[in-house]
Amino acid sequence: MAFPKDFLWGGATAANQCEGAYDEDGKGLSIQDVLPHGFGPRTKGPTSDNLKLKGIDHYHRYKEDIALFGEMGFKVYRFSVAWSRIFPTGEECEPNEAGLKFYESVLDECEKYGIEPLVTISHYETPLALAEKYNGWIDRRMIDLYLKYCKVLFERFKGRVKYWITFNEINSLLRQPFMSGAINIPKDQLSTKDLYQAMHHELVASALAVKLGHEIDPENRIGCMVVGITIYPLTPNPDDILKVMDLDNDLYFFLDIQCRGAYPYFAKRRFEEMGISIDITQEDRRALRNTADFIAFSYYSSNCATADPSLGEPSRSNMTPELRKNPYSSVSEWGWQIDPKGLRYTLNRLYARYQLPLFVAENGLGAKDHLIEDGKGSYTVNDDYRIAYMKEHIIQMHEAILDGVDVMGYTAWGCIDLISCSTAEIEKRYGMIYVDLNSDGSGTMNRYKKKSFEWYREVIETNGANVLNQ
Repeated sequence: MAFPKDFLWGGATAANQCEGAYDEDGKGLSIQDVLPHGFGPRTKGPTSDNLKLKGIDHYHRYKEDIALFGEMGFKVYRFSVAWSRIFPTGEECEPNEAGLKFYESVLDECEKYGIEPLVTISHYETPLALAEKYNGWIDRRMIDLYLKYCKVLFERFKGRVKYWITFNEINSLLRQPFMSGAINIPKDQLSTKDLYQAMHHELVASALAVKLGHEIDPENRIGCMVVGITIYPLTPNPDDILKVMDLDNDLYFFLDIQCRGAYPYFAKRRFEEMGISIDITQEDRRALRNTADFIAFSYYSSNCATADPSLGEPSRSNMTPELRKNPYSSVSEWGWQIDPKGLRYTLNRLYARYQLPLFVAENGLGAKDHLIEDGKGSYTVNDDYRIAYMKEHIIQMHEAILDGVDVMGYTAWGCIDLISCSTAEIEKRYGMIYVDLNSDGSGTMNRYKKKSFEWYREVIETNGANVLNQ
């Protein structure tokens, strides 16, 4: 059995990691413009060492880039809209027309190559002014500001965009409150109450965006998205099992609300043990009943957890340093564990719990690629390691489909090299297209096809058969 005939193969990017042009055509500052070191501390304003200000110049080269996506045969392209391109401070009465026209032009190019757009409405790029004035999502007023932004997108792109994601990796708020929630309070000074209140406001906004999107265009399919953190117990000790259950509940907290329309059963005890009470109105509870049409998630790796901190080898990943390395998994150059079967497991456990269509919205291997001459007067990258990684994950995704899981599509992360979210460098490359750019800002910005480019083109052309039949 091959992949479903309407399976959506493609790639994914984020505006803050690819566009550049941070101050052009009326764009306001976003929180990314003051994060020159990714997860590191923010600065007072844009600084010359912030590579995201330059990006890969997709803002000026989008036609060239989308033409390459078309050559690969993309069925879908997941990209995000930069909120501060549409509302520079988030509070303007009227949207920035130049920003809307840019995304219309992006859609024009997608339509030229028969590529279905999947638009992320908010992808770690809240207008900086909202972080500084309201402390981001801690403030309830953010809900209406976000919905105003959503309304503009839904109305302007009606009939042109069918698939939407309300918030990128919404559960990352628990780990990265400034990047994910525009909360302008140092992490070590942020109260648990404020953190969960911000979470609540985002979840209400997401639900109301689903409602609004369906009202404006009943054909819209509007999904939620989470970081697909897959964690195994390090040992069969019941304490390790319960530790993993508690960590899994961090994920289910967000998904239960967005997919079942109410707070989960374990929320009451969690809030009591934290000693917090958050503001949840009856109107909020009604709003949360507007559940997502599908679940999108990112999946790169898995980890282990234990209740005994003296056990196991610490994870070398900068994303999950408190977790433990799985002795049965290999690791990437950045310490991220490579676990293709974990993708099958993740797809099955999410589908078993929610019975909603699933979308693998991010998956890929970050590596140090080396550009070499291709013998044809140009350059390439022999990234067999990326091909091997993607191949094994695609096989396991297919196994999940055979299990009975409804999987809508797969968008490889960083289909073209991007600036890293976590470290704001470009050495950690994910793309099937190499961008001649260095972390010091030097480089021609020329694009070159890696070996994985042709391989992925064949995957899409054969609907995965070239992988499954090997």
